[in-house]
Amino acid sequence: MLIPVIMSGGAGPRLWPVSREAHPKPFIKLADGQSLLQKAYLRAASLPGVEEILTVTQRENYFKTEDEYRATAKPVGTAGSGKIRHQYILEPFGRNTAAAVASAVLVIAARHGDQACMLVLSADHIVTDLPAFQKACACAQAAAMTGRLVTFGIRPSSPESGYGYIEFDPSAESGAGGGTGAYPALRFVEKPSPEIARQYLASGRYLWNAGMFCFTAGTMLAEFRRHAPELLDAVQQTLASSVATEGDGLAALALDGTSFANVPDISIDYAVMEKSGNVMVVPCEIGWSDIGSWSALAGLQEPDAQGNRLDGKSNGAILENVANCYIRSSERIVGAVGVADLVIVDTPDALLVAHRDHVQDVRKIVDRLKVAGNETYKHHRTTHRPWGTYTILEEGSRYKIKRIVVKPNASLSLQKHHHRSEHWVVVSGSALVVNGDQETLVRSNESAYIPIGAKHRLVNPGVIDCVMIEVQVGDYLGEDDIVRFDDTYGRS
Repeated sequence: MLIPVIMSGGAGPRLWPVSREAHPKPFIKLADGQSLLQKAYLRAASLPGVEEILTVTQRENYFKTEDEYRATAKPVGTAGSGKIRHQYILEPFGRNTAAAVASAVLVIAARHGDQACMLVLSADHIVTDLPAFQKACACAQAAAMTGRLVTFGIRPSSPESGYGYIEFDPSAESGAGGGTGAYPALRFVEKPSPEIARQYLASGRYLWNAGMFCFTAGTMLAEFRRHAPELLDAVQQTLASSVATEGDGLAALALDGTSFANVPDISIDYAVMEKSGNVMVVPCEIGWSDIGSWSALAGLQEPDAQGNRLDGKSNGAILENVANCYIRSSERIVGAVGVADLVIVDTPDALLVAHRDHVQDVRKIVDRLKVAGNETYKHHRTTHRPWGTYTILEEGSRYKIKRIVVKPNASLSLQKHHHRSEHWVVVSGSALVVNGDQETLVRSNESAYIPIGAKHRLVNPGVIDCVMIEVQVGDYLGEDDIVRFDDTYGRS
């Protein structure tokens, strides 16, 4: 059995304004319509023997992640049914990769035993050569079953100073590697200077650190006990206090926030991999990129004759004397005149214009938004919920207008508000509205009024989306003015 573990926790601040904390980098859609997360899932599901995929993600992204997986049309079910079982570890907040790996190892060891082989993948990387990836995974699994920690090293194509490196001995495969295609990893190196990176490239002894790993649960547990026992103990205490749910081909473990706050915030490289003398590396060429900036994302597309790359609805961009630019727009037409070497990314509520040589500094914009308390670092205008989405159309003093889309057979929680009333107008589909002691079917072009303090709920009983306009009026319109009494999605 091979169990892929997809780690989906990075916010990707260098890809703002498309990537936000509540809609992070793995959910970014590429030109083919698939998200980075969907590509990672399909890559994992393509491997032989995979009946279960474990995803470590933040709690608020649970249902959105499951929607992404189910949209791939891969059948979901119980192990042994020919379908893939989905398992989740839900973090209350980010705690770096060591905590994510440790929790996954403990869960899988408890469920499948120490010999279960785990393949740790990132949700926000690109791999374009699937056969080469599958071959590299087979090599890694063979080495992992001999009791080794195995990492993946990308053969460098340029002296890249933005990646970490792994030094290895190219002559040692047939000995210590046991004929598996893996080599002893001699040391891990942090991001080098450009000059040092050129030396690494020339030597042939260094690989880019891809941040992918393979090992048995028992091997990694032993390494955690040897090199990071305090972290492992803290994660074990967290799991003991956490709540598990299961059903419909998936299972979820929601980690206890109080205990999880005591887990050290360090990377798996620093906690274990750099300290262990039991690490092998599989050199590979799999078309890998960590999509760490807008330049990397732009590189996935072919340029036109002027070196411009247009993404999404930006195919309608109007360019006059423009060269070497990347333009992405979700809705509006972008016009550009007499510019070169720019990255232009437009979303409904934020616009980024950057020189392509300075795209690494986009995260500084995010930092300044946080300091200013501007919510565009965290939320898009459209927010995803387990039942659907809502989009803020307009807001001002004492009012807010939303467009709400509720999926078929989905329902909002039974709730009330202390500071606002709500007026719902259904524009498409139908809504079964619970309003105090009354229950009413509201059809298209009909409305319902929810007074302050009234218990209420909306259910979509139909087979098409229910679309409605909500007008909120009150002294406080924050999303935290919700008292939940009952919820299908476990949020009450």
